Amino acid sequence: MIPPLTETTTLRRLVEYAGASGDFYEMHYDLDFAHALGHPELAVHGLLKAAYLGRLVTGWLGGRGRLAVLEISYRGMDFRERAHTCRGRVVSTEGNRAELELWGEDDTGRRTTLGRAEVIYDQETPS
Repeated sequence: MIPPLTETTTLRRLVEYAGASGDFYEMHYDLDFAHALGHPELAVHGLLKAAYLGRLVTGWLGGRGRLAVLEISYRGMDFRERAHTCRGRVVSTEGNRAELELWGEDDTGRRTTLGRAEVIYDQETPS
């Protein structure tokens, strides 16, 4: 298993991400709007959750290689000020490549973000 990475997204992070990405949909920063949609809180941007999973992989690699492929799909919402834990595991290796299964869990343990990654190590990995 890859050591988990937990992020708790603050309002500041949501605003910073909105500015960097240009995603200013109101459910990410306007609490009244989010409530009108039936959400209990401001929603975390899907691509921000993808970035957290990317950070999980690159942090685990620790300079031993590079992230070659990252595929993400969204299965549920995550909300401001609630823990989002990224997890992963190596599912196969061949030569200097590995395939990873990735997922993000909300604060109840429900998998809200699923993904896979391929990494290329600087040297061949032992079998």
